[in-house]
Amino acid sequence: MSRIGKKPIPIPKGVTVQVTTGAIEVQGPRGTIRHPFPPGVFFEVTDGQIVARTVRDDKELGKFHGLGRSLVANAVRGVTDGFKRELDIFGIGYRAEVRGRQVVFALGYSHPVVLEIPEGIEIAVDKQTHITVTGIDRQKVGQVAADIRRFRKPDPYKQKGVRYTGEVLKKKVGKTGA
Repeated sequence: MSRIGKKPIPIPKGVTVQVTTGAIEVQGPRGTIRHPFPPGVFFEVTDGQIVARTVRDDKELGKFHGLGRSLVANAVRGVTDGFKRELDIFGIGYRAEVRGRQVVFALGYSHPVVLEIPEGIEIAVDKQTHITVTGIDRQKVGQVAADIRRFRKPDPYKQKGVRYTGEVLKKKVGKTGA
């Protein structure tokens, strides 16, 4: 049995949960998420809580027990509060701007880099160098932020590029002219 899987998930006010075969649908003030859960795990809604259970007491199902519970807890948190990732752009002339459902980046290449904003994700750009990615699906928010960072990874020598807010880089020393 998983320690995380045993913890019940409280259902906040304004959130409705429907359990169907193989999936759970969570509806809240920010939207609706339908999430499949792993095989061997099922969910029960009782007394304002969601409880994850395994089909049988098997050590192999323990990892899926905790995973399923975490996915459903993230769905509940996503429809109530949402998720947010922040990135910063460092470098002279590096910037970003939102144009409709696209984000256009100038990152030192010979061409602008264009990102189509996926459905269910909102991107805001402050001061041309601070990007905020928000949404209700934790996995999708993290993936979009990682894709943006991948456009120009932080350089360990000059400290230029796109990095997460608060990310600390270890600066490498360049060659010395001896």
